[in-house]
Amino acid sequence: SRLAYDLESMASPLLAAMLLVFISFNVLFALNAVAFLISAALLLSIILPPSNDRSSVNDALLERFSSGIRAYLQVPRLRGLLALSMAVAAAGSMVIVNTVVYVQQFLNLDQSSTALAMAAFGLGSMCAAMGLPRLLTHISDRTVMMSGASVMAISLAAGTMMPGFVGLLLIWSLLGFGFGAVHTPTGRLLRASSQEGNRTAYFAAQFALSHACWLLTYPLAGWLSSTYGLRSAFVTLLFITVISIFLALVVWPQSNRDAPRSEPKN
Repeated sequence: SRLAYDLESMASPLLAAMLLVFISFNVLFALNAVAFLISAALLLSIILPPSNDRSSVNDALLERFSSGIRAYLQVPRLRGLLALSMAVAAAGSMVIVNTVVYVQQFLNLDQSSTALAMAAFGLGSMCAAMGLPRLLTHISDRTVMMSGASVMAISLAAGTMMPGFVGLLLIWSLLGFGFGAVHTPTGRLLRASSQEGNRTAYFAAQFALSHACWLLTYPLAGWLSSTYGLRSAFVTLLFITVISIFLALVVWPQSNRDAPRSEPKN
């Protein structure tokens, strides 16, 4: 799944760059809008079983979701995972939000160069995803994920030097590698921390909490670069990444061997 996600993130910018050779930017936006409408139509075509009491169903889902988050936060290694999710969001937001700013405003390059920079990030993440299955048979998830987060921090520190395009490609590739190294073992970690009956709740909690991190770092990355400049964005997001790694090390001890938790209450 990590490879599929990264292949999409790597191929989409390149495909967009190719299309921009033949069509205008406005037409490309229109095609994206059509794609979203088709996706919405496919979702509307799904037939769900009717419910006699929709309000009670919604209340039960909300209660199960909230209890899943509470149970999630009781597990030390999942608290560590949440801290690492903040590190991923901080580093990833720098790439996703500010690549176009760095390439097209700071370096004065074109949209194709922006696509190549995004592809470098995706390629780095794919390399991590391809190499980790064998590596994880010999090294613990914690070691791999902490190492990946450290690579992201080092890459952000290198970004503060504001390199040229070749340097940016290298930094973005390393950021992608660290990004993939943290992300890829996430499912294994959630499965090891849960049981069959509560696994869905744990995955839902991780989805919600990790996206809450992105909700904070996305606008922060854009605001910092537009208000104080790209170097300030690098420095601030590096600080968040380092603090997140430190918190993960504290709340997820190396000796921790959490047993699967009991099922959250319905």
